[in-house]
Amino acid sequence: MTLMENISEVTEFFLVGLTDALELQVPLFIIFTVIYFITLVGNLGIIVLILLDSHLHTPMYFFLSNLSLVDCVYASAVTPNVMVGFLMGDKTISYNACATQMFFFAAFATIEGFLLASMAFDRHAAVCKPLHYTTTMTSTVCVLLGAGSYVTGLVQSSIHVALTFQLSFCHSNVINHFFCDIPPLLAISCSDIYTNEIALFLLAAFNVFSTLLVILNSYVFIFVAILRMRSAEGQKKAFSTCTSHLTTVSIFYGAIIFMYLQPGSSHSMDTDKMASVFYSMIIPMLNPLVYSLRNKEVKSSFKKVIGKMNSSLP
Repeated sequence: MTLMENISEVTEFFLVGLTDALELQVPLFIIFTVIYFITLVGNLGIIVLILLDSHLHTPMYFFLSNLSLVDCVYASAVTPNVMVGFLMGDKTISYNACATQMFFFAAFATIEGFLLASMAFDRHAAVCKPLHYTTTMTSTVCVLLGAGSYVTGLVQSSIHVALTFQLSFCHSNVINHFFCDIPPLLAISCSDIYTNEIALFLLAAFNVFSTLLVILNSYVFIFVAILRMRSAEGQKKAFSTCTSHLTTVSIFYGAIIFMYLQPGSSHSMDTDKMASVFYSMIIPMLNPLVYSLRNKEVKSSFKKVIGKMNSSLP
C-alpha cells in the first residue's frame, strides 16, 4: 500500500533533472558532492562548536545551531538523490519516497524562514534594548520561538503533502524538476488543482510576509539604533553583521517568492530549477560562512577546540 491513496495508482515518478547532457553528468556530480560535503561539515561543525563552548550558550547561538540543523536536513532531503541521478543515471523515485522528500523539504524550508525571523528579533533585542536583553530573550522565549518554527513547518508541510498526493496523476509521471516539489507535481496532475494552488499561495504568502514583516521591522529599528551610535567602529561592525544577514535573507526569500507566489500559468520550470538550486543547495552551504565563520566568537571557539585537541595528543 502506498503512503497515501492515489486513484491513478502511480507507483513511481521520473525526475527530468537539471540537464540531460551526458558530458555534464560527472562534473555536476563532483560539484554537488563538494557542495553537500561543505554543507554538512560547515553546519555540523557549527552545532558541535556551540555544544562544546559554554560561551556560545546564548539565544543568538541557540537559533544558529537550529538553523544549521535545519540546513543539514533540508539539503539532505534533496542533494543526495540528485547526486545519485548524476552518477548512476537513475532518475526514478518511488511514490512514497517522493511524498517523503516533499514533506521534509517543505517542512524544513518553512522552518528556516521562521528561524531567520527569530534571529532578526533576537538581534533587534540585542542592539536596540541591550539593558533588557536578558529579560527579553529568556530561555522560555527562545524555546517557544524555536518550537513554533518547527510546529509551523511540520503542520504546513503535512497539509501540502496531503493535498498533493490525493491528486490523480494520469497524464504523466514525468516531473520536470530535480526533486519532488509542489509546483511541478501539480503541473502533471489531471485532477482539479484549484484548491492546491490556493493553499500553496496562501500558506507561502503567510510564511513570506509574516516572517519578512518581523525581519524588516527589526532591521528598521536596528538601523536607527546604529545611526545613533557615536562609535564609527561600532557602526561599521553592526552594519557588516546586518549586511550578511540581509544578503542571505534576500537570496532565500527572493527564490521562494519567485517559485511560489506567482500564478501557475507563469511558471517556467527550467527557470524554477535554477531558483531551487539556490535555496535547496547553495543557501545551506553559505549559511555557516555568512553567520559564523566571520564571527569572532565562533573563530575563537574553533581555535580553543583545536587547541584542546592538539594538547590531548601524545
